[in-house]
Amino acid sequence: MNRNRTDRLFSYLFLGAGMLSVLILLGIFLMLLINGIRTFAEINPLEFLFGSTWNPSAYEKASYGIGSMLVSTLMVTLGAMIIAVPLGIGSAAYLSEIAPARVREILKPILEMLAGIPSVVIGFLGIVLLGPAIASTFGLNNGLNALNGSILLAVMALPTIVSVAEDAIRAVPNSFKEASYALGANRWITLTRVTLPASFSGIIAAMVLGMGRAIGETMTVLMVTGNNLSMPNSYFDSIRTLTATIAIELGEVAYGTTHYFSLFAVGAVLFTISLLVNIVAEWVASKFRY
Repeated sequence: MNRNRTDRLFSYLFLGAGMLSVLILLGIFLMLLINGIRTFAEINPLEFLFGSTWNPSAYEKASYGIGSMLVSTLMVTLGAMIIAVPLGIGSAAYLSEIAPARVREILKPILEMLAGIPSVVIGFLGIVLLGPAIASTFGLNNGLNALNGSILLAVMALPTIVSVAEDAIRAVPNSFKEASYALGANRWITLTRVTLPASFSGIIAAMVLGMGRAIGETMTVLMVTGNNLSMPNSYFDSIRTLTATIAIELGEVAYGTTHYFSLFAVGAVLFTISLLVNIVAEWVASKFRY
């Protein structure tokens, strides 16, 4: 009887924790939406989303177009994922299926420690090491550009992708692999045609978490991408992301102005992008879930 009461108590506690998380998330979104929507009393929503000029402090006519920042954010996120996903999944497959136990014991803590490096330190390394290397390699005036941000965001997303993807791969039942070996498949064929497809839903989760890490990163991209508000044409152009704009301007903007509320609208756009990515990823993962 006491055991049933304890089980019921913990069920209610876990339900309450889950509901509290949802309420907090909903509260954040409503706060961003309620404040951000006040922007559109003076700004056309289409001009805000697709305009390429952001100049809130202009003397004659202020401009609030986030198009260039939206493109810049998507550019560095896509670039980071192009680098981090193959490396992350390959590393996870190696650690879980190929690496000797001794090698795994050394490499996995190193990857986990990488996640603990402060973003400002990674940004500093991007300025003093990676930036000059990019400028020298490609003959640029400086290396503070979208490519620099993409590489550093890939480094920051890599530990998350490796950790989650490795857990997903290791969770594949041994019976799947044994059946593949029994049919004459070697280790490579078993990994690529059995293990990885069976863990695809977990790999999608790893990619989404890594993408969320890249989209939401602020300090690193603020330091290494040049903070240029122009529409980028390539990864060698300096850019400014949505997160960097909020970080730079929110602390100095006058309260209650259109500029102030427009930064909340920028936050709401970021929140919506992250939500849509998660919804699409969950839908894709559900198609491959065993």
